[in-house]
Amino acid sequence: MKFIPSTRIRPWLLMLALAGASALAAPESFVVQAAAGSRAMRSFDGVVEAVRQTALAAQVSGAVLGLDARPGQSVKAGQVLVRLDARAAEQGAVASLAQAQAERAALALAQSELERQRQLRAQGFISAAALERAETEFRASEARAKAGLAQADAARTGAGLAVLRAPYDAVVAEVPAMPGDMALPGKPLMQLYDPRALRVSVALPQGLALDLATVPVRVELTGADARELAVDKRELLPVTDPSTQTQTLRLQLAASTAPVVPGRFVRVWLDLPAAGAGGPVSIPLRAVLRRGELMAVYVLDAQQRPLLRQVRLAAPRGDSVEVLAGLRAGERVVADPRALPMREAQ
Repeated sequence: MKFIPSTRIRPWLLMLALAGASALAAPESFVVQAAAGSRAMRSFDGVVEAVRQTALAAQVSGAVLGLDARPGQSVKAGQVLVRLDARAAEQGAVASLAQAQAERAALALAQSELERQRQLRAQGFISAAALERAETEFRASEARAKAGLAQADAARTGAGLAVLRAPYDAVVAEVPAMPGDMALPGKPLMQLYDPRALRVSVALPQGLALDLATVPVRVELTGADARELAVDKRELLPVTDPSTQTQTLRLQLAASTAPVVPGRFVRVWLDLPAAGAGGPVSIPLRAVLRRGELMAVYVLDAQQRPLLRQVRLAAPRGDSVEVLAGLRAGERVVADPRALPMREAQ
């Protein structure tokens, strides 16, 4: 029997060992790529807002005598909502009106005196200086009468400010005041909003480019009464929030939309291009590892070591699934995580 020298065996064993180590260190993988021109539906959280909302506040001070509406009640334009104690204002209006009447009486007397002085001057019984004094007194009386009339109108308007009316057809959202409270100028007594003009406000990432004229949008109301809301107009505000680095997208809801209470959360779906850094990408379903509610993949680092990373997925499409967050184009992912030895998974 012929024996092979050990010096001839070791190189072959070394090569086999290196080949096995290489196979363990470099599992089957693929590079994540986003197909050029592909699109994907991405979801964002939004909130329903009222386009027209009003904080009803008093312009004068006074005790609250009555609140003629409650939260959730529909009111008509011009309907009385809040009544304040207007006794002091009404008494002031009466006094101003009496003063204005006195000034008008003085004006009538000054006008009669002026006519008499003009006749005496024409007959030569008084001097020109006396006529000038009569004309000056008439003009002063006329000015005082105008001032008294304006003051009476202002007092009457001030007394009318003690009654607060609905500025438009609205729904009462909140009534922070109570009968007996002291109303101060600018202090809100009632919150109103127009239920016929609603919009959805959603914060989008600052780097997300949108063509509002062509991007399909779908708005879904969440909760027990979940349904789709029709969108009429769109507006992307041209400013970025410095704290969150987001831009606000406003979606005007169609007038035919069933009433929705402001403050409700909605899900906004945008059909966006899938290509680009940070955009959604698609991977095979077999590359996804499911552990309970956790969805993850193994990503190879620079040393070709598989590292577990959580991802957020969309609904599967055939044998592939879209990754909404957690992966980006150019990264290398293990094709079959179940084939990895347990000691390699980190």
